[in-house]
Amino acid sequence: MGVVTGLLLGVGLFCVWWSCWTPEPRRAERRDGWAEHTQDLLVQAGAPSVTPGALAATSAGMSVLVLLFGSALTGSPAIAACFAGMAAAAPMTLVRARARRRRTALRDVWPEVVDHLGSGVRAGLSLPEAVGQLGDRGPVALRDTFRAFADDYRATGRFGECLDSLKVRLADPVADRIIEALRITRDVGGTDLGRLLRTLSAFLREDARTRGELEARQSWTVNAARLAVAAPWIVLVLLATRPEAAQAFNTIAGGVVLVAGAVCSVVAYWLMIRIGRLPEEARVLR
Repeated sequence: MGVVTGLLLGVGLFCVWWSCWTPEPRRAERRDGWAEHTQDLLVQAGAPSVTPGALAATSAGMSVLVLLFGSALTGSPAIAACFAGMAAAAPMTLVRARARRRRTALRDVWPEVVDHLGSGVRAGLSLPEAVGQLGDRGPVALRDTFRAFADDYRATGRFGECLDSLKVRLADPVADRIIEALRITRDVGGTDLGRLLRTLSAFLREDARTRGELEARQSWTVNAARLAVAAPWIVLVLLATRPEAAQAFNTIAGGVVLVAGAVCSVVAYWLMIRIGRLPEEARVLR
C-alpha cells in the first residue's frame, strides 16, 4: 500500500512539474510559420507568385556566386565569405523593404476603401456588390485585387470563399479586419455595419497620421545608423583592392578581426532595428 501511495505521489508531482513547461513547437510547425510569414511578405512586396522556397534558393545562389567571385577577385576567402553572408541576406532584406514601403503606401489608402464600402452599403448595394465595385471606383493601387474578387464571385457565387481568396491576395491585417466585419454582417445580419466602418475609417486615419509623424522624426536617425554600420564594410571593399591588404585577412588574426566586426555589425544593426521599430499589427484573423 505504501509503494502504491508513493508511486501516485510521484506521478502527481511529475505531472505538476510537466505542466510548468510549454512544449516547443515541432519543426514542421515552425517551418510552416516561417513559410506563411515569408509568403505574406512576398505578397505585400508585390511578388505573390514567388514562393518562400524560391526566395531561399535565390539567397543561397547569390551567396555562392559572391563567394566564388569575391575569392577570385580579392584572393581572400575570408573577405569573400563576409560579403557572401551579406548577399545571402540581401533578397530577404529587399523583400522586407518593399513590403514595408507598400504597407506605408496602403496605410493612406485603407480609409478610402472603408469609405467606399460605407457609401456602397448606404446606397443599398449588397455586400458583394459593394466590395466588387471597388475594382472600378476604389483606390488605384487595389483595383486589380478587387476586380479579381468580382470575377471570383461572378464565377462561383460563394461570398465566403471569395473573401478568403481576397484575404490571401491582400495579406494585410487591416484588410483582415474589414473582411471579417463583412463576413459577420453577411452571416448574422445587423444594422451597425455603417457605424463600424465609420469608426474604423477614423481610427485608420488617426493611426496613419501618428505613424507618419513618428517615422518622419526617426528617419534621419535610422539612416545615420545604417550608414554607420555600412561604413566599415565599404572601407573593407576599398582595402580589398590592394593585394597585400587582402592577404592580411587570410591569417588567423585577420579572420578573428572579420568575425568580430561581423558580429558587432549584426548586433548593432539588430539593436538599432529593435529600438527604432514601431509596433506592427499582426495577422490574427487569417
